[in-house]
Amino acid sequence: MERSALYRRALAPIMFFVGSIGVLAAVAGLVFHLDSPRAFGGLWLGAALVAVAGAFLIVRRQALKDHEPFWSPPTRRVTQALLPPLTAGMCLGAVFVLVGLANEFALTFIWLLFYGCALHAAGFFAPRGVKLFGWIYIALACGSLLFLGIFQPDVEWSAHWLMGLFFGVLHLAYGAYLHLTEKGKNAA
Repeated sequence: MERSALYRRALAPIMFFVGSIGVLAAVAGLVFHLDSPRAFGGLWLGAALVAVAGAFLIVRRQALKDHEPFWSPPTRRVTQALLPPLTAGMCLGAVFVLVGLANEFALTFIWLLFYGCALHAAGFFAPRGVKLFGWIYIALACGSLLFLGIFQPDVEWSAHWLMGLFFGVLHLAYGAYLHLTEKGKNAA
């Protein structure tokens, strides 16, 4: 039970960091008009690498501060659950971008679905909210894809808006939820 409280405490700063990277990447994409498939994919793959590296450093710093081993069995299990869908999404995105098959909206929904699956898989070894957060990604990605495909097929948006909403604002909202509902350092 105490592991669940530790994961909740560790997740809030990670969600704030990842959400900030998502919002900054969306703003950069919109301001600098990075709308070509190659520029869009490069920006968001780069943002993902920064987010993963930053999350790794945050977790490492927290483990050192609490005098706990970083690469513990629970950390290995969560990492093993996250890696297959995140790697598949990254590789598929890189291939789409490099080959020139990238439609920014299609790539956005592919990444959203893979990310939702990664969160859901990690949720088996983390607090219940992570699995639910994964389902939220999957449901919103499918719902948005259906809505845009059926009701708004000719909409002229920048996919950066969707990426910023999903990978920025949703992470910030989840981080705020975790921070506001945290029971305290010694509570389980």
